[in-house]
Amino acid sequence: MLEVTELLQPSPSPLWRLVKQAGVDQVVSLLDGAEQMWRWPKVGSDRDVPRTYVAPPAGQRPWELAALARLQARYRDYGLELAVLEDTPPMDAIRLGRPGRDEQIEWLATQLRAMGRLGIGTLCYNWLAVSGWARTHHEIAGRGGALTTGYDDDAMRRSSPLCEPGEITHDQLWDALGYFLRAVVPVAEESGVRICMHPDDPPIPEVRAVPRIMGTPDAFERLLRLVESDHSGITFCQGNFTLMTDDLPALIRRFGGEGRIFFVHFRDVVGDARHFVETFHDEGPTDMLECMRAYRDVGFDGPLRPDHVPALDGESNESFGYASLGRLFALGYIRGLRESVYGRPRSGAGRAPVDFDPSWR
Repeated sequence: MLEVTELLQPSPSPLWRLVKQAGVDQVVSLLDGAEQMWRWPKVGSDRDVPRTYVAPPAGQRPWELAALARLQARYRDYGLELAVLEDTPPMDAIRLGRPGRDEQIEWLATQLRAMGRLGIGTLCYNWLAVSGWARTHHEIAGRGGALTTGYDDDAMRRSSPLCEPGEITHDQLWDALGYFLRAVVPVAEESGVRICMHPDDPPIPEVRAVPRIMGTPDAFERLLRLVESDHSGITFCQGNFTLMTDDLPALIRRFGGEGRIFFVHFRDVVGDARHFVETFHDEGPTDMLECMRAYRDVGFDGPLRPDHVPALDGESNESFGYASLGRLFALGYIRGLRESVYGRPRSGAGRAPVDFDPSWR
């Protein structure tokens, strides 16, 4: 049975207890001061020029063993087990094949070895050079006035380009990816950690003049062939993959049947790759129940988390796509789908007599 997880920031917050109360036992985490948190989109970032990353000195880096052990212990204090890291050291020198890439590869190897020692079995990474995932609209009124996000490529093209024409090429990104995998996959195998590529978001050939290469099913087939390994696979982000196909459950069965889906982002969108709006999990065009059946049919038993939810009435939309109430709604919906397909998980409560604290009487 697949494991329903949730993405958390690395500093304790009320959401840590809320997801536990909602039935989550395993979590996905960002790293304080690593690439994903440094690039996390904010309102207006679709027009900004990305800041230059400055790595902390050795011994203070969030991807090193001591820092990961402290993070793991903090989650355990809340009854949560750290199952997936969705963050890495900075990787742009790697992605672009530029000077400094071998140092960045060694940073990532350090992270993989630390994860292996701590039993954190999955690392999600991406090939988004220069900037991260992108949205142009952050307060689209959805069901009942909930605020959701969207992407409009026409609006994005009004933002300044992030590189000169021809400065970065698709072939350059592919060559750099092959170099990276040849260096890193053996470390992942030795460490017992599975690495899984997230698709481009949005899955289009370029954003702000920066080429993107992970935006089609064929691109993922090519990725898997570059270095064959059962430790190199896919983060199956449904909101991106559904924009690449008319039959998402069939694509799940295609990659899942080969055992190459290691981690799932469960979400939905309406529109096409250049113009889309994100939806509640239960109202988009994708048959989410059939997707859950597809994961069962291919024997997927890895981590799955809800992704990109609307902000509900009364809560902040500052971290758009990741407000708390929408995530709790999504967790309940996904757990219900899972039970309808996989059957009811075993409960620790059973039917044993309950001993009430006398103070409650």
